[in-house]
Amino acid sequence: PLGLARASRHWYIRALSYSYIFFFRGTPLLLQLFLVYYGLSQFDVVRDSVLWPYLREPYWCALITMTLHTAAYIAEILRGAIQAVPPGEVEAARALGMSKRQALQHIILPRAIRIGLPAYGNEIILMLKASAVVYTVTLLDIMGVVRTLNARTYQYEMFFLIAGLIYLVITLVFTQLFKLVERWLKIDASRGR
Repeated sequence: PLGLARASRHWYIRALSYSYIFFFRGTPLLLQLFLVYYGLSQFDVVRDSVLWPYLREPYWCALITMTLHTAAYIAEILRGAIQAVPPGEVEAARALGMSKRQALQHIILPRAIRIGLPAYGNEIILMLKASAVVYTVTLLDIMGVVRTLNARTYQYEMFFLIAGLIYLVITLVFTQLFKLVERWLKIDASRGR
């Protein structure tokens, strides 16, 4: 929806989505994480809300922050992919009598997904690597475990090397999965679907 809003004809819809995207793409993920984890707790209205049991937990704060951050990048990927759909395909859909909604659903979005998939795969991998900052809000992830082990054993090189290898393996798995999906979509497109 955010990517569609960014590609909207209406200036006020574009302005709202642009503001959101500008903020989340223009500020560091670590700052956003600190604002959610440490900043929201400063407001009584947040502490008294039904969301407080979630917002006081580092896991949920990290998940919310990373979701909001990634949504901004994915919106730009989708906007760019929608704009990259050849105009002839859109005109052909209109010539067949499709409404704008039908053209969007059956022609533009499926084509945009195929176009934007490589960039989306890159964004997922970048977010995986950016997840290393969540240990700063006491969440025990790979880097949090490394930090704990380093404090106990002082074997910094070994644990950082192991963490790097873990990230490399996970990245390799995601890269291969996205290649499979791209190949599947290419085969599917060649069959006219």
